Amino acid sequence: MPLLNSLRRTILVLCGVTAMTIGAAPALADAADRFDWPLIPRPRVERAFDNPEKNWLPGHRGVDLAGTSGQAVLAAGPGVVVFAGHVAGKPVVSIDHIGGLRTTYEPVTAVVSAGDRVGLGTVIGTLDPGHEGCTVAACLHWGLRRDRTYLDPLGLIHDQPLRLKPLEH
Repeated sequence: MPLLNSLRRTILVLCGVTAMTIGAAPALADAADRFDWPLIPRPRVERAFDNPEKNWLPGHRGVDLAGTSGQAVLAAGPGVVVFAGHVAGKPVVSIDHIGGLRTTYEPVTAVVSAGDRVGLGTVIGTLDPGHEGCTVAACLHWGLRRDRTYLDPLGLIHDQPLRLKPLEH
């Protein structure tokens, strides 16, 4: 009987870990893929991700990171540049990553072109001043989506190791 109870506890813990993994931020990439901040040093988040209930409602489909004008903007992870140009008058870079993820960076004057392969930390451009709604002189709007679903790009960053709490009876 003690062995059966121990087995049940182990199964419950594993199910709980699986549920926490599924219920928390979605698994954004394979474990082998490493992502990091697109600005160095680690930037302050000026405006957080605010996904609207419906696609047509207002929200904030990315995060705004405090930076400085002319600062190097880095690829947050390995991938292929799929766009480097202007959208609605703003300079934008978009990178496709494994697992159907696409990161976007604006306002960024690109030093890369569509079709370029980039690695984690590759300089993709420089940060331009001004970003609507930003409280500092230069902010990087960093976005993430999978297909047509916008995701919080901070879910790509794994600064802290996963810590499991002890099982309570």
